[in-house]
Amino acid sequence: MAKEIKKVVLAYSGGLDTSIIIPWLKENYNNCEVIAVSGDVGQGTELDGLEEKAIKTGASKLYIEDLNKEFVEEFVFPTVKAGAVYEGKYLLGTSFARPVIAKRIVEIAKKEGADAICHGCTGKGNDQVRFELTIKAFAPEMEIIAPWRIWDIKSRDEEIDYAEAHNIPLKINRETNYSKDKNLWHLSHEGLDLEDPANEPMYEKEGFLELGVSPIQAPDKPTYVTIHFEKGIPTAIDGKDMDGVSIIKKLNELGGANGIGLADIVENRLVGMKSRGVYETPGGTVLYYAHDVLETITLDKATQRMKQKLAIDFADIVYNGQWYTPLREALSAFVDKTQETVTGDVKLKLYKGNIITAGVTSPYTLYDEEVATFDEDNVYDQKDSAGFINLFGLPIKVKAMLDAKRNNK
Repeated sequence: MAKEIKKVVLAYSGGLDTSIIIPWLKENYNNCEVIAVSGDVGQGTELDGLEEKAIKTGASKLYIEDLNKEFVEEFVFPTVKAGAVYEGKYLLGTSFARPVIAKRIVEIAKKEGADAICHGCTGKGNDQVRFELTIKAFAPEMEIIAPWRIWDIKSRDEEIDYAEAHNIPLKINRETNYSKDKNLWHLSHEGLDLEDPANEPMYEKEGFLELGVSPIQAPDKPTYVTIHFEKGIPTAIDGKDMDGVSIIKKLNELGGANGIGLADIVENRLVGMKSRGVYETPGGTVLYYAHDVLETITLDKATQRMKQKLAIDFADIVYNGQWYTPLREALSAFVDKTQETVTGDVKLKLYKGNIITAGVTSPYTLYDEEVATFDEDNVYDQKDSAGFINLFGLPIKVKAMLDAKRNNK
C-alpha cells in the first residue's frame, strides 16, 4: 500500500496530532507528498503561522479555507432551529464543525488528485466517525488513513516525544496539555485533571477559560440584549442587522463577559465509553435560550411537543456524524416548516451565569391575553371545563369504579 499512495491530503490543525502526522506519513508511505488543509471555522489565532509550520514539517502546501459563513448558515443555524442538544447539555460545537471541514477536504483531495485522505482523530473518539462518514458520502472510493489506529504511539506523552525527536515546534507542554477544540461556536477542554469527574474544573484559574469568565468573576450588573429572529434564524442584535457570523461573535462577547455557557459533562461517546469534557459555549447558550423562548409563543402545543421529541434524535444524528444522510435532511425539512412563524424579538438579561427572560414579542404570537386573563373575559366560558374534565377523566373514573367493585366481592 505504501508504494501506491503518492499523494495524501491531511486534515491539518497544527495541533499535536496533525503536527507529527506529516513526517509520520512521509516515513511510512514512501516519502509521499502531503498536502495540508485547514478549515477555518473560527479558531482565530490558532491559524497564525500555520503555513510556515506545515511546510517546515514536510507538507508541500497548505490550504486555509474560510468556512465560517457555511459553518454558521448550513450547520449551526439548522441545529439551533431544531433545538438539538446532546444529552441535555452539549451544544454540539465539535460535532457539526467536522462535516463542513471534511466536505471541503474531499473537494480539495479530488482537485489535487490525491490517493488518500488522512485525519488525526483517535480510535477512541467521535471525530473519526464524523470525518469518515462525510468522506464516504462524497468520495466513497477514497482511501482513508487514520494513524492513531495503526501507529505505535500510544499516548499524548509519546506524541510529544516524537515531536521533540523530529524538531517539531509545539505550543503546548506536558503540564498544560489539555486536549482542546476551538471554533466560532465553542471551546472544549478534555484530559489531565478533567479525566476524573471528581475534580472541579478550574474556572477561576487564569488562562483556563478562553471565551469568557467564571460566573463568580462576572460583573455585578446585568447586561440586557434583544435578539431578533426571522423564521428561526437570528438576524439582529439590539436592533442592528447582522450576519450570522457577526451575531455569534457578538453573543460570545456578551455571554462570555457574564459567565454564560459553561457546561461540565460526562457524555456517552458513540464508540461506547463515557468521557468527561468542559465546554465553553457562551453565545450559543444565549441563542438556544432565546430561540426556545420565542417558540413558546409562536408554536402550537402539538408541534412544540413533537419538535422537542425529534430534537433528541436530531442531536444524536449530529453527534454521530450523520449530517449527510436522508434522515437528517428529512428532519431539517420538518424543522424548517415549524419555523415559518418563529419570527420576533426576545429580550434577555444576562447575569452571573444566568439567562433571565425579560420579554418576548412576535407578529405570529399564539398568546391571547384576553383568553389567558384572570380577569373577566368574553371569549372563554368557564362552565365548559366541567364537561371537558368529565370526558378527560373518564378512564380514571371507570377504573376506580371497577376496582371498587372487584375489591368488594
